[in-house]
Amino acid sequence: MSSKTTNKTLEYYLSLPYTIELTPDVDGYWFAKIPLLKGCMTNGESREDALSMIDDAKRLWLETALSLGVPIPEPETEKA
Repeated sequence: MSSKTTNKTLEYYLSLPYTIELTPDVDGYWFAKIPLLKGCMTNGESREDALSMIDDAKRLWLETALSLGVPIPEPETEKA
């Protein structure tokens, strides 16, 4: 897993296949998080809503990390 942000753009990170964990809540809501991006989480009234909102949360998380120079973890990818 690489954590270097040098010369990598927001578009690069948005294109990576981050794993999303989606869990139903007892109140009927859905909780979504990206475990590799610490603190990147949200919830929604439906699965679709939660998935849409986690995309927004991921974008904001990545924009903030890039602007602050915080290392951004990248998901493992299988090598062919």
